[in-house]
Order: sequence, then C-alpha cells, then structure tokens
Amino acid sequence: MGMGENGPQGGEAGAAAESASPAAELERLQQALTESEERARSQREQYLRAVAELDNVRKRAQRDIEAANRYGLEKFAAELLPVRDSLELAVQSAEQPDVDVRSLKQGQDATLQLLAKALERLGVTPIHAAGEPFDPTRHEAMLAQESATASPGTVLQVVQIGYELNGRVIRPARVIVARA
Repeated sequence: MGMGENGPQGGEAGAAAESASPAAELERLQQALTESEERARSQREQYLRAVAELDNVRKRAQRDIEAANRYGLEKFAAELLPVRDSLELAVQSAEQPDVDVRSLKQGQDATLQLLAKALERLGVTPIHAAGEPFDPTRHEAMLAQESATASPGTVLQVVQIGYELNGRVIRPARVIVARA
C-alpha cells in the first residue's frame, strides 16, 4: 500500500468507515422499507374507506331516486285533494231537489280558483298569448286568419290555454294567428 491522498492511516479509517457504512446503510434501508410498508398500509386503508364511502353514496342516491319516483307526486296530490273535495261537494249539491244554479256556478268558480292557486303553488303557470307575437316554442297555431287590426304573426285568439312548469312548456297554447 502506497501513500495515497489519505495517507497510511486514512486508508484504515476509510476501511473502517466502509465496514460500518454497509451496516448503517442496511439499517437505514430496513427503516425506510418499514416506513414505506406502513405508508402503503395506511394508503390502502384510506383507499378501502373511500371505496366504501363511494358505495354508500351510490346506494343512498339510488334510494333517494327510488323514493322520489315513489313519492314525488305527494306534494302535487296534496295540492289537488282540496279541489277534489270541492268537486265532490258540487256533485252532492247538484243532486239536491232545490238546487240553486247561481250557487252551483259560484261553487264552480271557487273550485276553479282553488285549482288555479294549487297549480300556481306547484309552479304551473298559464301562457298568456293573446296579442303576443307567435312563438312556435310556446304556441301551437291552429289557424291563420286575416286581420285588419293585428299585425301578421300576432296571436289573435287563444283556443286553448297553454301551461308552463317552472318556465318549461308542458302544453303549448293553441292559438289563431294573424296573417297578411
């Protein structure tokens, strides 16, 4: 052994460091492996929890959809029941021998108002078309008629009222449209 950069004792110190270094390196690697295995276990547990939570959310959403399909019309039915009650009273009143036509008419008007209020609470609103420009997305032209007073393409008369549900047409208004 010649004298190198480390000198004669530097080589021995380097050899001692090399012999201590593999053991220390092995211990460090084993510790790193243990930590990595622990992180992998932890991440697997988190993954399994996330999968289970996702499955629970999916099942809950499915139950909510089924409940909405089954009971979605509950509010609608509850709003219409008073209208049915009023109509039943009108039928019973009409069967009485001393029926007053005016009171029947008043009962029908009250029932119609009750129905209109129920529909309004449910978000169903009439489409007011008379005098408006014809809109094929909201109106259905039943007839085109010449008019001296209205401009062409304007709704002259509503044959059947249309309705929207929260801004979406559920039945277009059937109308007569002015033509040139």
